[in-house]
Amino acid sequence: MCGRFALTTTPEDVMDAFGLHELEAFPQRFNIAPTQPILIVGEGDAPQTGSNLPSRRAFLVRWGFMPSWVKDPRDFPLLINARSETAIDKASFRNAMRHRRILIPATGFYEWYRPSKESGEASQAYWIKPRHGGIVAFGGLVETWASADGSEVDTGAILTTVANGAIRSIHDRMPVVIEPQDFSRWLDCKTQEPRKVADLMRPVQDDFFEAVPVSNLVNKVANVGPEIQVAVSSPAKADTKKQPKPPSGQLSLF
Repeated sequence: MCGRFALTTTPEDVMDAFGLHELEAFPQRFNIAPTQPILIVGEGDAPQTGSNLPSRRAFLVRWGFMPSWVKDPRDFPLLINARSETAIDKASFRNAMRHRRILIPATGFYEWYRPSKESGEASQAYWIKPRHGGIVAFGGLVETWASADGSEVDTGAILTTVANGAIRSIHDRMPVVIEPQDFSRWLDCKTQEPRKVADLMRPVQDDFFEAVPVSNLVNKVANVGPEIQVAVSSPAKADTKKQPKPPSGQLSLF
Protein backbone atom coordinates (compact mmCIF):
# COMPACT_ATOMS: atom_id res chain seq x y z
CA MET A 1 0.00 0.00 0.00
CA CYS A 2 1.08 3.58 -0.57
CA GLY A 3 -0.58 6.02 1.83
CA ARG A 4 1.76 9.03 1.60
CA PHE A 5 4.26 10.27 -0.96
CA ALA A 6 6.22 13.38 -1.91
CA LEU A 7 6.97 15.53 -4.94
CA THR A 8 9.79 17.92 -4.10
CA THR A 9 11.32 18.64 -7.50
CA THR A 10 10.80 21.59 -9.86
CA PRO A 11 8.18 21.97 -12.59
CA GLU A 12 11.02 22.15 -15.12
CA ASP A 13 12.34 18.77 -14.01
CA VAL A 14 8.87 17.25 -14.28
CA MET A 15 8.47 18.68 -17.78
CA ASP A 16 11.79 17.19 -18.86
CA ALA A 17 11.12 13.81 -17.25
CA PHE A 18 7.64 13.38 -18.74
CA GLY A 19 7.98 15.19 -22.05
CA LEU A 20 5.50 17.95 -21.29
CA HIS A 21 5.02 21.12 -23.33
CA GLU A 22 4.01 23.23 -20.35
CA LEU A 23 3.34 22.97 -16.65
CA GLU A 24 2.14 25.53 -14.13
CA ALA A 25 4.33 26.25 -11.13
CA PHE A 26 3.72 24.19 -8.00
CA PRO A 27 5.26 24.12 -4.51
CA GLN A 28 7.42 21.38 -3.08
CA ARG A 29 5.20 18.88 -1.26
CA PHE A 30 6.84 16.66 1.36
CA ASN A 31 3.78 14.92 2.76
CA ILE A 32 1.03 14.29 0.20
CA ALA A 33 -1.96 12.58 1.80
CA PRO A 34 -5.20 10.97 0.56
CA THR A 35 -8.01 13.34 -0.51
CA GLN A 36 -5.46 16.02 -1.41
CA PRO A 37 -4.80 17.14 -5.01
CA ILE A 38 -2.04 15.24 -6.79
CA LEU A 39 -0.27 15.99 -10.06
CA ILE A 40 -0.79 13.39 -12.78
CA VAL A 41 0.35 13.01 -16.39
CA GLY A 42 -1.86 11.58 -19.11
CA GLU A 43 -2.42 11.62 -22.84
CA GLY A 44 -3.27 15.09 -24.10
CA ASP A 45 -3.80 17.09 -27.24
CA ALA A 46 -1.71 16.76 -30.38
CA PRO A 47 1.86 18.08 -30.02
CA GLN A 48 2.71 21.53 -31.26
CA THR A 49 3.86 21.85 -34.88
CA GLY A 50 7.56 21.13 -35.14
CA SER A 51 7.77 19.71 -31.61
CA ASN A 52 9.29 16.31 -30.92
CA LEU A 53 7.55 16.03 -27.53
CA PRO A 54 4.72 13.48 -27.17
CA SER A 55 1.10 14.53 -26.71
CA ARG A 56 0.95 14.58 -22.91
CA ARG A 57 -0.53 16.94 -20.38
CA ALA A 58 -0.41 17.33 -16.63
CA PHE A 59 -3.35 18.19 -14.39
CA LEU A 60 -4.53 17.84 -10.82
CA VAL A 61 -6.89 15.18 -9.51
CA ARG A 62 -8.11 14.30 -6.06
CA TRP A 63 -6.23 11.34 -4.54
CA GLY A 64 -9.04 8.91 -3.87
CA PHE A 65 -10.55 7.06 -6.80
CA MET A 66 -14.30 7.24 -7.35
CA PRO A 67 -15.89 5.05 -10.08
CA SER A 68 -18.34 6.92 -12.29
CA TRP A 69 -21.21 4.63 -11.30
CA VAL A 70 -21.06 5.55 -7.58
CA LYS A 71 -24.18 7.49 -6.59
CA ASP A 72 -23.21 8.69 -3.09
CA PRO A 73 -19.49 8.93 -2.18
CA ARG A 74 -20.37 8.78 1.50
CA ASP A 75 -21.39 5.15 0.95
CA PHE A 76 -18.22 4.21 -0.93
CA PRO A 77 -14.73 3.56 0.51
CA LEU A 78 -11.81 5.87 -0.29
CA LEU A 79 -9.74 4.01 -2.90
CA ILE A 80 -6.25 5.51 -2.80
CA ASN A 81 -4.61 2.34 -4.17
CA ALA A 82 -5.56 -0.28 -6.75
CA ARG A 83 -4.05 -3.76 -6.69
CA SER A 84 -2.45 -4.30 -10.08
CA GLU A 85 -3.14 -8.03 -9.96
CA THR A 86 -6.92 -7.51 -9.96
CA ALA A 87 -7.43 -4.02 -11.46
CA ILE A 88 -7.97 -5.40 -14.97
CA ASP A 89 -11.08 -7.32 -13.92
CA LYS A 90 -12.34 -5.50 -10.82
CA ALA A 91 -15.49 -3.48 -11.44
CA SER A 92 -14.17 -0.36 -9.70
CA PHE A 93 -11.08 -0.08 -11.92
CA ARG A 94 -11.86 -2.05 -15.10
CA ASN A 95 -12.91 0.91 -17.26
CA ALA A 96 -10.06 3.12 -16.09
CA MET A 97 -7.53 0.36 -16.78
CA ARG A 98 -8.81 0.21 -20.33
CA HIS A 99 -9.27 3.92 -21.04
CA ARG A 100 -7.59 6.13 -18.42
CA ARG A 101 -4.12 4.99 -17.37
CA ILE A 102 -1.88 7.75 -16.04
CA LEU A 103 1.56 8.47 -14.58
CA ILE A 104 1.99 10.03 -11.14
CA PRO A 105 5.24 11.99 -10.65
CA ALA A 106 6.89 11.53 -7.25
CA THR A 107 10.27 11.83 -5.59
CA GLY A 108 9.53 8.98 -3.18
CA PHE A 109 6.94 7.55 -0.82
CA TYR A 110 6.52 6.67 2.84
CA GLU A 111 5.83 3.31 4.37
CA TRP A 112 5.36 2.08 7.93
CA TYR A 113 6.80 -1.02 9.52
CA ARG A 114 4.31 -2.32 12.08
CA PRO A 115 5.78 -4.95 14.44
CA SER A 116 3.68 -7.47 16.30
CA LYS A 117 2.54 -6.44 19.78
CA GLU A 118 4.39 -9.40 21.23
CA SER A 119 7.74 -8.19 19.86
CA GLY A 120 7.83 -5.10 22.02
CA GLU A 121 9.24 -3.10 19.10
CA ALA A 122 8.10 0.36 18.13
CA SER A 123 6.51 1.23 14.79
CA GLN A 124 8.88 2.82 12.31
CA ALA A 125 8.24 5.16 9.39
CA TYR A 126 10.47 5.02 6.30
CA TRP A 127 11.11 7.53 3.54
CA ILE A 128 11.60 5.38 0.43
CA LYS A 129 13.30 7.22 -2.42
CA PRO A 130 15.11 6.40 -5.68
CA ARG A 131 18.65 5.41 -4.74
CA HIS A 132 20.15 7.79 -7.27
CA GLY A 133 17.61 10.59 -6.74
CA GLY A 134 15.41 12.14 -9.38
CA ILE A 135 11.76 11.62 -10.22
CA VAL A 136 9.89 8.33 -10.24
CA ALA A 137 6.64 7.65 -12.13
CA PHE A 138 3.98 5.61 -10.34
CA GLY A 139 1.44 3.83 -12.50
CA GLY A 140 -2.05 5.11 -11.80
CA LEU A 141 -5.68 5.34 -12.88
CA VAL A 142 -8.03 8.31 -13.16
CA GLU A 143 -11.81 8.59 -13.29
CA THR A 144 -14.17 11.57 -13.47
CA TRP A 145 -17.04 11.33 -10.99
CA ALA A 146 -20.19 13.42 -11.53
CA SER A 147 -22.63 14.28 -8.77
CA ALA A 148 -26.40 14.52 -9.16
CA ASP A 149 -26.17 18.31 -9.50
CA GLY A 150 -23.84 17.99 -12.48
CA SER A 151 -20.60 18.99 -10.76
CA GLU A 152 -17.56 16.85 -11.60
CA VAL A 153 -14.32 15.90 -9.87
CA ASP A 154 -11.33 14.03 -11.33
CA THR A 155 -10.15 11.29 -8.99
CA GLY A 156 -7.10 9.04 -9.06
CA ALA A 157 -5.47 5.99 -7.49
CA ILE A 158 -1.94 4.58 -7.36
CA LEU A 159 -1.47 1.04 -8.62
CA THR A 160 0.43 -1.26 -6.29
CA THR A 161 2.24 -4.56 -6.67
CA VAL A 162 4.03 -7.02 -4.41
CA ALA A 163 7.06 -5.52 -2.68
CA ASN A 164 10.51 -6.23 -4.04
CA GLY A 165 13.31 -7.71 -1.95
CA ALA A 166 14.44 -4.36 -0.58
CA ILE A 167 10.98 -3.27 0.66
CA ARG A 168 9.51 -6.61 1.71
CA SER A 169 10.84 -6.44 5.29
CA ILE A 170 8.95 -3.15 5.77
CA HIS A 171 5.71 -3.82 3.89
CA ASP A 172 4.34 -6.44 1.52
CA ARG A 173 3.15 -3.91 -1.12
CA MET A 174 4.72 -1.05 -3.07
CA PRO A 175 3.70 1.32 -5.88
CA VAL A 176 3.98 0.17 -9.48
CA VAL A 177 6.90 2.05 -11.08
CA ILE A 178 6.68 2.76 -14.80
CA GLU A 179 10.11 3.35 -16.31
CA PRO A 180 10.68 6.15 -18.87
CA GLN A 181 11.10 3.79 -21.83
CA ASP A 182 7.61 2.43 -21.08
CA PHE A 183 5.75 5.75 -20.63
CA SER A 184 4.29 5.78 -24.14
CA ARG A 185 3.11 2.18 -24.03
CA TRP A 186 1.53 2.63 -20.62
CA LEU A 187 -0.32 5.81 -21.59
CA ASP A 188 -1.48 4.46 -24.97
CA CYS A 189 -5.01 3.34 -24.15
CA LYS A 190 -6.04 3.31 -27.80
CA THR A 191 -3.89 0.42 -29.01
CA GLN A 192 -2.53 -1.08 -25.78
CA GLU A 193 -5.24 -3.05 -24.02
CA PRO A 194 -4.74 -3.70 -20.28
CA ARG A 195 -3.40 -7.21 -20.73
CA LYS A 196 -0.80 -5.90 -23.17
CA VAL A 197 0.68 -3.69 -20.47
CA ALA A 198 0.29 -6.16 -17.59
CA ASP A 199 4.01 -6.89 -17.78
CA LEU A 200 4.73 -3.29 -16.69
CA MET A 201 2.92 -3.78 -13.38
CA ARG A 202 5.74 -5.64 -11.69
CA PRO A 203 8.02 -4.85 -8.73
CA VAL A 204 10.87 -2.53 -9.64
CA GLN A 205 14.39 -3.98 -9.33
CA ASP A 206 15.66 -4.45 -5.77
CA ASP A 207 18.35 -1.76 -5.97
CA PHE A 208 16.06 0.99 -7.32
CA PHE A 209 14.89 2.35 -3.95
CA GLU A 210 16.57 2.95 -0.62
CA ALA A 211 14.61 3.08 2.63
CA VAL A 212 15.55 5.80 5.13
CA PRO A 213 14.14 5.55 8.68
CA VAL A 214 12.46 8.82 9.68
CA SER A 215 10.62 10.20 12.71
CA ASN A 216 6.88 9.98 13.33
CA LEU A 217 6.45 13.59 12.17
CA VAL A 218 5.24 12.18 8.87
CA ASN A 219 2.25 10.60 10.62
CA LYS A 220 0.47 13.97 10.83
CA VAL A 221 -0.76 15.53 7.60
CA ALA A 222 -0.20 18.97 9.13
CA ASN A 223 3.57 18.38 9.03
CA VAL A 224 4.60 19.38 5.51
CA GLY A 225 8.22 20.51 5.77
CA PRO A 226 11.51 18.81 4.79
CA GLU A 227 12.19 17.86 8.41
CA ILE A 228 9.92 14.83 8.00
CA GLN A 229 12.50 13.28 5.65
CA VAL A 230 15.45 13.65 8.05
CA ALA A 231 16.94 10.26 8.90
CA VAL A 232 16.80 8.97 12.48
CA SER A 233 19.03 6.44 14.18
CA SER A 234 18.10 3.07 15.66
CA PRO A 235 15.07 2.20 13.54
CA ALA A 236 12.81 -0.63 14.65
CA LYS A 237 13.92 -4.05 13.44
CA ALA A 238 11.72 -5.26 10.59
CA ASP A 239 9.75 -8.47 11.09
CA THR A 240 9.36 -10.08 7.68
CA LYS A 241 6.54 -12.29 8.95
CA LYS A 242 4.33 -9.36 9.87
CA GLN A 243 2.21 -7.56 7.30
CA PRO A 244 2.08 -3.92 8.52
CA LYS A 245 -0.81 -1.53 8.11
CA PRO A 246 -0.56 2.08 6.89
CA PRO A 247 -1.62 4.99 9.11
CA SER A 248 -5.32 5.70 9.41
CA GLY A 249 -7.37 8.77 10.09
CA GLN A 250 -6.99 10.53 6.77
CA LEU A 251 -9.19 13.45 5.80
CA SER A 252 -12.67 12.85 4.45
CA LEU A 253 -13.22 13.34 0.77
CA PHE A 254 -16.27 15.53 0.09
